[in-house]
Amino acid sequence: MENGAENKWGFEDKQEHKAAPAVTVKTSLASIIDSVNKNDPRPVVPLGYGDPTAFPCFRTAVEAEDAIVDALRSGKFNCYATNSGIPPARRAIADYLSRDLPYKLSADDVYVTLGCKQAVEVILSVLARPGANVLLPRPGWPYYEGIAQRKQLEVRHFDLLPERNWEVDLDAVEALADKNTAAMVIINPGNPCGNVFTYHHLQEIAEMARKLRVMVVADEVYGHLTFGSIPYTPMGLFGSIVPVITLGSISKRWLVPGWRFGWLVTNDPNGIFQKSGIIDSIKDCLTIYSDIPTFIQGAIPQILEKTKEDFFCKLIDTLRESAEICYDGVKEIPCISCPNKPEGSMVTMVKLNPWLLEDINDDIEFALKLAKEESVIVTPGIYVGLKNWLRIAFCAEPSALKDGLGRMKAFCQRHTKKH
Repeated sequence: MENGAENKWGFEDKQEHKAAPAVTVKTSLASIIDSVNKNDPRPVVPLGYGDPTAFPCFRTAVEAEDAIVDALRSGKFNCYATNSGIPPARRAIADYLSRDLPYKLSADDVYVTLGCKQAVEVILSVLARPGANVLLPRPGWPYYEGIAQRKQLEVRHFDLLPERNWEVDLDAVEALADKNTAAMVIINPGNPCGNVFTYHHLQEIAEMARKLRVMVVADEVYGHLTFGSIPYTPMGLFGSIVPVITLGSISKRWLVPGWRFGWLVTNDPNGIFQKSGIIDSIKDCLTIYSDIPTFIQGAIPQILEKTKEDFFCKLIDTLRESAEICYDGVKEIPCISCPNKPEGSMVTMVKLNPWLLEDINDDIEFALKLAKEESVIVTPGIYVGLKNWLRIAFCAEPSALKDGLGRMKAFCQRHTKKH
């Protein structure tokens, strides 16, 4: 599709723009981490962002480790990879995701990326054009906003509603969208809210997107990590209603964020992406990015096919226990409340009431002083779009999580106003 040409979905080829600096939760947390008292003999409790590998109870499957060793020792994966990924890896991902879909994905629907971050950058690069906008959830993962700013892609936020278990405010989505809206992004299971969208709500999102003629970008990096009453439903189930770009990785479900292996997948039985030029734009964009190490790609079929169900069951049980500890612990802390018990992912949002505290005016001051006085790291809600909220990552050893919440309770009691 030529630059500047539109179709009824409002998709266009990517345009290159001058980059602007992006700010992420990880970099924003640096100042809070630096506030920790180096003389505190207690261990730091890192509840700031979801890296479970800080705790020994979160270790990847033996099958995943063996797959990496086998791929290295085979001598078959020391070469350069193709831009879209080596065929066995793409086929394996297609088969893995097709287990949950009413249609079968092909290897050609899959593009491997350097973690989910690169997948985000690729799709936002493809969507960027003069005057275009993208709809992002609030609260949400700030990397989307940072990349959109770099690509000069206008951001419009729709709210997630805590009183409705963080469902999308669909009326707001309809009011925000216009002829220049390229896509709406959803994150399910939720980061940073720990929610899980129901089948019915995802269908409502699909119907709304079809009405507005915008694609859905579904961030499912926490796919299958659900432990409440709502089962995980992939957005790709509704690909026949609206074209869906699925973003994912092995980072969370296999507990290997440092392996940096992700994917971008087109769920589009009606062929809209092909007709509109989106597929060609994705391929063009991937030519300018670094490829995934080939040996990791070579290990992917074995990782996806041979990891035992026991590993996943144990992980879900651990996360369920941690979520319950977090939810129950927060209820004991004055000035903080959790509107919903987390049912998925590894993080949750809690409401801060700073007017109950002395010398603490907002969530940033709370996080800075908590780090300094108690060596506990949490993310200020403003970093993910909600002022005077906090994001807590509960992917920690139960003992460490209890310790961290206990320190937060003592901190709040110490700073509570006397009247």
